[in-house]
Amino acid sequence: MSNSTYVLDDTLLVSAGARFVHYIVDVIIFFIIMVVLGTIIGIMSALFGTNSFANSADSSNELVLNIISIIILIIYYTVMEGLFGRSVGKFLTGSVVVDENGEKPDFGTILKRSLCRLIPFDAFTFLGGSRGWHDSISNTYVVDKKGLDESKKIFHDFKLIGVQELE
Repeated sequence: MSNSTYVLDDTLLVSAGARFVHYIVDVIIFFIIMVVLGTIIGIMSALFGTNSFANSADSSNELVLNIISIIILIIYYTVMEGLFGRSVGKFLTGSVVVDENGEKPDFGTILKRSLCRLIPFDAFTFLGGSRGWHDSISNTYVVDKKGLDESKKIFHDFKLIGVQELE
């Protein structure tokens, strides 16, 4: 470990309560997306007179619905956390997903994190601590954004002590 590299402090990790809020808000957003998508498919089927997809979904073809749900879930988390470093739930609580150096993870890491959410019972693994399986497997952390920004500023300001300014 180099003295010039910021390393995340575990005190910045958000609480299990905040993680629960993230989960609840994101589940609500997921259901809204599914309802909107279902409505669009229903309208398109009615307009174009093709009820084959709507009928297959209605005739208890759970496999199709599960595959669509999984795809939507992966797209939602990958896009939100890949572009913004946060999902809607994390925006509401002022949290952000980072790597061990407090930086935004790359797209591959975010995709891995999103895929790990498909592990059964993953949503409950953060209750035992503030990091869930999708955090530890992808080596990511969910931290308070303001606290992270302040901690990084202090770290970089501290590095400047004793450095002469060039004029």
